Amino acid sequence: MIEGDELAFKIREFQYPQDYPAVSALWEASGPGVIPGRSDTPEETQKKLGRDPDLFLVAEVDDHIVGTVLGGFDGRRGLVYHLAVAKEYRGRGLGDTLMNEVESRLKEKGCIRAYLLIAHDNGGVVNFYKRRAWETMNLTVMAKDL
Repeated sequence: MIEGDELAFKIREFQYPQDYPAVSALWEASGPGVIPGRSDTPEETQKKLGRDPDLFLVAEVDDHIVGTVLGGFDGRRGLVYHLAVAKEYRGRGLGDTLMNEVESRLKEKGCIRAYLLIAHDNGGVVNFYKRRAWETMNLTVMAKDL
């Protein structure tokens, strides 16, 4: 158990399928920033777990999932997706703890640089990441559904 701001919580690896409903509900309720999509279906989640199961983490309070972060590593760069903390638990250290753990695990894998994307309607989290030494990059992000 980790004690943060008088809140006892546990960080552990995501377990499929038992954690999927709670994590999916958390993503849906997170507000701007976590935008569940085609990559977040049960089938796609299982694929992800086949690659980096140790980078998909959840935070629990009293055996209830109240936070999550999903990391990825392609052998060259890391990516952080879906950092989400339930509204009633925000500001109590869970987001920092989840990020510390996923960043540590990425580093252990040999990752020397990681990226994350912030939706324009979620600008309020920029300072959270800047405090953690993440920097804004002047890039155009492009995507294509395959």
